Amino acid sequence: MTKELDPITLQVVGGALHSIAEQMGNVLYRMSYSSIIRESQDLGAGLFDKDYNTLCESDSTPMHIGSLPGYLRGIEQSVPLDAWKDGDCVIHNHPYKGASHSPDIAIVMPVFHEGELVGFSANTAHHVDIGAATPGLIIDVPDMWAEGMLLDGVKLYNEGARNEDMWKYIRDNTRVPGLVMGDLEAQIASAELGVKRFKELLELYQKDIVIQATKQLMDYTEKRMRAEIAKIPDGEYFAEGFLDDDGRNRETTLPIKVCVRVEGDGVEVDVTGSSPQVPTAFNVPFDGSTKVAAFFVFRALLLDTYTSTDDIPANEGSFRPIKVTAPEGCIFNPIAPAAAEARFCQIQRMADLVIKALAPVLPDRCTAGNAATLSFAAYSGVRPSGDYWVFLEVNEAAMGGRPMSDGPDTVEELMRNTRNNPLEDLGMHLPLICDRYEVRDDVPPGAGKFRGGSGVVKSQRYLTPGFMTHESDRHLDPPWGIFGGKEGAVGKLEVHNTKTGETRQEYSKFSGLRTEEGDVISYFSPSGGGYGDPLERDPHKVLDDVLDGFFDVDHAKEAYGVVLKEVDDGYGWALDASATENLRTTMQ
Repeated sequence: MTKELDPITLQVVGGALHSIAEQMGNVLYRMSYSSIIRESQDLGAGLFDKDYNTLCESDSTPMHIGSLPGYLRGIEQSVPLDAWKDGDCVIHNHPYKGASHSPDIAIVMPVFHEGELVGFSANTAHHVDIGAATPGLIIDVPDMWAEGMLLDGVKLYNEGARNEDMWKYIRDNTRVPGLVMGDLEAQIASAELGVKRFKELLELYQKDIVIQATKQLMDYTEKRMRAEIAKIPDGEYFAEGFLDDDGRNRETTLPIKVCVRVEGDGVEVDVTGSSPQVPTAFNVPFDGSTKVAAFFVFRALLLDTYTSTDDIPANEGSFRPIKVTAPEGCIFNPIAPAAAEARFCQIQRMADLVIKALAPVLPDRCTAGNAATLSFAAYSGVRPSGDYWVFLEVNEAAMGGRPMSDGPDTVEELMRNTRNNPLEDLGMHLPLICDRYEVRDDVPPGAGKFRGGSGVVKSQRYLTPGFMTHESDRHLDPPWGIFGGKEGAVGKLEVHNTKTGETRQEYSKFSGLRTEEGDVISYFSPSGGGYGDPLERDPHKVLDDVLDGFFDVDHAKEAYGVVLKEVDDGYGWALDASATENLRTTMQ
């Protein structure tokens, strides 16, 4: 065993590892064909040791990064460690063997040094269509086989030789083979780069030194996480909420209950009491998604790069102090073969509830209620040539108010971290036109000393008949206010036809909706809750919000006790300081 390494060597090796992961992620999104990877960057990449520990990760979506060790452990059931050969390449997406969900396909390659297996280069990315019951996304299907192709630790390359039969199988079982096959090639290029760079690092600094450095870096990150957990008073902390429905049984809401148990320098997230698994795809793979949500929220709360005084490597060490408990048969730990593709809204809410539960003891690190959902829309149709077009879009939402500032507006909050899709890209390739894309202004965000963020509204218009599936939630349960702050606003979805003039409301999630030419799909995301007493908000900030159109004069008066007067100065409104002081005194 190599002796303890000095801090400079650790920094050099750690920086090199992070650089490799970033290069892998950049290659993947720059070479991809589909907009969900190329533009939204719905991906993750990194290096792993032969015990499947995360050594480094790209700065991508937490969902993809946190799930990769689960993929590797699932692959081991088909490809044990002694079966790997130099030049192998495995593809995997099985939701009951570590995958985050079936459209997130992993590509894994082994890394050998002087004939010895030392680790893996791996990535995941969300694929546009894997041949499921409905194009792009699925909600209402009976089991995992209806989700599309199940790829269970299959070798795409065997010692460098391409498995042509497997490539043909994948190509023949997707509606958009041009996008899917191109994206797979990009994933392979990314993994190949990871293998090359890892080997170069091993040769440059010697294998024993690099491996020792990875162990010390993981131990350091674990130590830092445990030190932060130890600052939280021991005890049990609870929070609960509910989801709208399962996509089929519309009158039944689904409870989510979270208990956070803190004991010493370890923590457990227990979701016992949450909804039983449901008969649709609205379930959550335990290893690939539920556990990852718990890992994410504690890293975000306790090891945030902005609040930390030094660099803390992102690796397996941050996962070790965190235990996750979800009874078999609940929505967060379904029993196969239950479908589990539409799982993101649930883990968003789980993470948000952990924040809510800990807010009383971590008031300076927690937010008010975030949107904590996902609007994942699959637009599709058939071209005159008979070929499918499929477009996946992730819509932004908003965060709750924070201890020192307002919640950010129209942002990818919590576990999402994807980018928006340029409208120009949409218009060039698809029969869709974006009619509206702006900050939501039909309802005010949650009032508070620091207000909640305002959500987004996006309207897409079909130029031809087509189909749509939408995965979302939170049309019934608004984000909560905290420490005297007021609740935010729920989301909604409207379908308006420009030819007939008819407008109708749709559920938060639906599957295979037939759309007509001229249908405009408008999604309004939830707005965040407020943090702190609204009567403590700086009146000048309230004035700014009115001038910026976040809410009107009446809301300023009713929610914040701020009186504005009309003026002829080009702005239209000014603060009436004395009237505001009198009103706030009365309201208090």
